[in-house]
Amino acid sequence: MLSCNRSQSGFTLVEAVMVIVITGILAVLASSFAAPLKGYFEALDRAELSGVADTALRRMARELRTALPNSVRVSGTFIEFLPTTTGGRYRKEQDCSGAACTGDILDFVEADTSFDVIGALPSVPVAGEELVVYNTTPTTVYAGANVVELTSNINTCTLSATRICFDDGMLFLASPGNRFQIISGPVTFACIGNTLWRYSGYARQAEQPTSASSSPLDVATRARLATGVNCAASSFVYTPGVTQRADLVVMRLALSNNSDNVTLLHQVHVQNVP
Repeated sequence: MLSCNRSQSGFTLVEAVMVIVITGILAVLASSFAAPLKGYFEALDRAELSGVADTALRRMARELRTALPNSVRVSGTFIEFLPTTTGGRYRKEQDCSGAACTGDILDFVEADTSFDVIGALPSVPVAGEELVVYNTTPTTVYAGANVVELTSNINTCTLSATRICFDDGMLFLASPGNRFQIISGPVTFACIGNTLWRYSGYARQAEQPTSASSSPLDVATRARLATGVNCAASSFVYTPGVTQRADLVVMRLALSNNSDNVTLLHQVHVQNVP
């Protein structure tokens, strides 16, 4: 008789129990690490959102602090202002300490075309920028009143750190502090859709632009400041200073992504003493 032994394969009860125990241990370990890992990645997302919002708000605040006094205006999620490039004090009276009186004053009796700067400006103005004296309301300068374009002519009057020139005769209102400001074109920050934009290089107009698709913002130069913005939850609020010292701009920026959302609040004091 011919006989053969068959080898049988399978799990023993001990092996099965060991597999169950090891699987349970791995499941416990995986669940114990899942929550911290999830929290870690959520913290990364939150930090990224906060960083984007903080950078955008600081950029806006830095520019708003240079705004021409009483030039900030807000409509919904649009905020517009006229940034100043420099400014100082104009000569109000001539120096008559010597044998003859000297100095070019800013005349408030007849239209003038130049004046001397008391001291010296930190930077030399550029022809094409505009001169403003004693701007008390946003409507004044935006409508083209109390503002004149700077010029420079080597034969008549040359712009410098100590001298301001403008061809068109202008009769300004006198500033109690003898101050003047030099401005460039208007700037608008606007939250549209889910993006925060900066618009510049467009013409100043009496009415504040509140649509990116209409004039003058449709031809403006724009730069993206932040994406993933919840514009419905974001806002700009402008409060004029009651003590004639500083206006207050409150900016609320809400950002969100797939896993988290953050809201940052930033307050900016803007000079309103012309």
